[in-house]
Amino acid sequence: MPGPVQPYLFFEGRCEEALAFYEKALGAERGQLMRYSDNPDPSRADCPTPPGDKVMHCNFTVGGTQIMASDGMASGTTNFKGFGLTLGADTTQEAERMFQALADGGKIQMPLGKTFYSPAFGMVEDRFGVLWMVMVSP
Repeated sequence: MPGPVQPYLFFEGRCEEALAFYEKALGAERGQLMRYSDNPDPSRADCPTPPGDKVMHCNFTVGGTQIMASDGMASGTTNFKGFGLTLGADTTQEAERMFQALADGGKIQMPLGKTFYSPAFGMVEDRFGVLWMVMVSP
């Protein structure tokens, strides 16, 4: 049987900035962080390597879920399309706080509000382009 599916986000040069943002906005807990300069293997000619100070791999935890991340190839342009991350809240007040924190520098796709399936649901694309769906379960 396969293990759990975990999101892996490529921030294309802004990974450390994203980690700091999620720590402040969501109380994320930072885990392991490896830079390209930490790689003991020699560079391969067929695989370009970003600058050594960029994040090769890291993980952080939000609400008990581990998210992995990297600077990828540090191209400067993220492309988070075709998916979103759902973020649960216990109360409408908690949902509002997280929603507003994620909206700082981002774009609200659907304002947080009452729906037939949740006392509070909203969609926001954060400053890095990651879509978050914040909701309180009924």
